[in-house]
Amino acid sequence: MGIYLDYNASTPVDERVLARMVDIYRNHYGNASSRTHQFGSDANHVTETARQQLADLLKVPKETVCFTSGSTESNNMAVLGLEHYGRKTGKMHIITTAIEHKSILEPCKVLGERGFEVDYIAPHGDGRIHAEDVLNKVRSDTMLVSIMHVNNETGTIQPVQEIGQALSGQEVYFHIDASQSCGKMVKELQELPYDLLSLAAHKMYGPQGIGALIVKNKNGKKSDIEAISYGGGQERGLRPGTLPVALIGGLGEAALILGKEYAENQKLYRSNRDMILRVLRDSGVKYQINGNPTFGIDNTLNISFQNYDSEALMLGVREIAGISNGSACTSSNYAPSYVLQAMGLDQKRIESAVRISWGKEQIDEAVFWQIAESVKGWQGET
Repeated sequence: MGIYLDYNASTPVDERVLARMVDIYRNHYGNASSRTHQFGSDANHVTETARQQLADLLKVPKETVCFTSGSTESNNMAVLGLEHYGRKTGKMHIITTAIEHKSILEPCKVLGERGFEVDYIAPHGDGRIHAEDVLNKVRSDTMLVSIMHVNNETGTIQPVQEIGQALSGQEVYFHIDASQSCGKMVKELQELPYDLLSLAAHKMYGPQGIGALIVKNKNGKKSDIEAISYGGGQERGLRPGTLPVALIGGLGEAALILGKEYAENQKLYRSNRDMILRVLRDSGVKYQINGNPTFGIDNTLNISFQNYDSEALMLGVREIAGISNGSACTSSNYAPSYVLQAMGLDQKRIESAVRISWGKEQIDEAVFWQIAESVKGWQGET
């Protein structure tokens, strides 16, 4: 199977997180909403401990944490949950970007079909949105600005700090999709001004199937976001359903661990990145980096290998390494990357692009020499 290099799709579960979850499944199996007996109270204690652990990682009040099934649900809630507010106030304008995850683009499309106006800001050729391009579109009837922190395909960090500061105090909701940055860019997230933030545990060494939406008060008032599904009063009425106690405990444990270890992890991410770029440079393989290296997160590279189809490359190295050519949510249809298309890259470059993303584990340099030599040999034959 080779080594796993698709961490932006999903990370392995940390052994300590797994141990915590097994303990919960074995010993804390009550329903967290059952308050009439000790088993329910015990499960509730697990969920509230995890809520505090995640709040501590992000430096937000505990009551702002709403558990969800992951970033996709959180993103849907952030967009669709403001529909009634927008209609009531006449604020029916949304600003987002052309490179957002589908779980933002598709809910925005739905609201567009329901009478809202949506502006999609295009990135520049380096994959980065310019803050002024977003802010120049803000109007008196703008309800929501939604910008991802780190692009899941290119690893490019977007100017959410500047946008958030400019929108601070305005009657415009600012949402950040922090799926790729939560647990990595810890200090940056702690200092970001935002109203809503999405995250997923499986991007940060936690289990699949659990995430959160951070819902802050807006200008000193309760947020106007409303539930988009119904059936219970859990999570302050925002998200009904029996709480998955073990998954929540796993997310909390992951947050606790990353709060202590993120700085050391960042060094390892950077060390791997430096090694990969050095091997590519020294090997003589012909390649181009897609995205802005100056504003790139340390665990991701999007690379186009000249005259080498990405599908052929992924198949050719599958025994060496597991890599992808884009978002896991769209990879099954083999369509060209809409992110790279929005950047204005030519078709050949897009079709030869692969995404390599890694974790805190040290990568064996020999793996990348194998990949580089394989590509170089093929390039030499064409």
